[in-house]
Amino acid sequence: MTDYSALARQLAPAIAASASERDAERVLPYDIFDSIRASGLGAARVPLALGGGDVSQTVVADIFITLGQADPNVAQGLFPHFMNIEQFRLMAPSAMQELYLGKIGAGKLSSGAVAERGAGFRGDIHTHVALENGQKILRGSKFYSTGCLFADFIKVQAVDEDRRALYVVLPRDAEGLVLKDDWDGMGQRLTASGTTEFHDIVVSDEQVIPVYHWSGRRNYAGAAAQLIHCAIDVGIGRAVVEDAIDWAKNHTRPLRESGVSRASDDPYILYAIGEMSTRVRAAEVLVRHAAQDIERAARAQLEDVARGNSENSPETEQLLVQASISTAGAKIASTDAALFVSQRMYDVGGAATTQKRFNYDRHWRNARTHTTHDSVAYKYKAIGNFLLNDMPPPITFTY
Repeated sequence: MTDYSALARQLAPAIAASASERDAERVLPYDIFDSIRASGLGAARVPLALGGGDVSQTVVADIFITLGQADPNVAQGLFPHFMNIEQFRLMAPSAMQELYLGKIGAGKLSSGAVAERGAGFRGDIHTHVALENGQKILRGSKFYSTGCLFADFIKVQAVDEDRRALYVVLPRDAEGLVLKDDWDGMGQRLTASGTTEFHDIVVSDEQVIPVYHWSGRRNYAGAAAQLIHCAIDVGIGRAVVEDAIDWAKNHTRPLRESGVSRASDDPYILYAIGEMSTRVRAAEVLVRHAAQDIERAARAQLEDVARGNSENSPETEQLLVQASISTAGAKIASTDAALFVSQRMYDVGGAATTQKRFNYDRHWRNARTHTTHDSVAYKYKAIGNFLLNDMPPPITFTY
């Protein structure tokens, strides 16, 4: 049985070794994704029968904390692949599960094209499948198509002619598919989160997965997605703490007024390191707690679906709500920790750490960019509304 947490730890040193250089020179990590593909890490959540490990959500958190610490660009680039697995497992018909999860179990990597610009609200979808002359034609465009340049196939969120939700699965070399490397964010520069265009792509029935019947039905996929984002932010925080400790031990010079001969004995530096470590460790505890809640909810819901239930049982619904609330708390803590420590590091290292050659600002840039994925303010609201009014969180991809 493959130990996928250990596999991530084995991959991490090579990923981390060139992370700063890749960021500084903007070199997309194609070679890293080739290594991940060859390692089999991508099959971690695939069912055993289809060649995967069917690991727990706690192991997923382990994997993404490890990869996030090594290079959060790589971790985020792999995020859509893991989310595709969850959505295929939960929402796809059995034949399509066997087809696409089987490909992943055999070593293929996937990605996703979901978010669009220009809509009235975040999450609005205009990419669509039209019926013309007996053929299904995919048209539209996406932005934030994270990881698509590294994938063997991609899952596209679209709507049909009645504006009902669909997933469309495309091979990387589909005719009419255009993938652009035009992401220019200040951080997470190497996630390949650019534009994807669909120019009259003819798709077959087996490439189209209707998911509109899930509209309004609470599911664990949103919490599972948030868990990975939280884990990446904890990974960033751990990398910052590691760099701050190394700098304080080996580079920081003491102030005369400190009364000590080594910077590592300066009480304010000790305080800073202790505070940074505690913030990150506390966030990690909440992330792991959320992973356990998501695991219980996921297993319950997958069992409901396997039994053919078209609605959640009351017990499953309760587990799903608790998973979303736990994950909202983890999101708040991991966001705060990553942002806090990536700024606090300069109080440990001083002016020398701002030099471009060290590229320590990538930690803050990555944390600030990645944590804008969705609003922490609404996480506080969801938790408060649940505790005060017994109101469950919204049924969206961010809970």
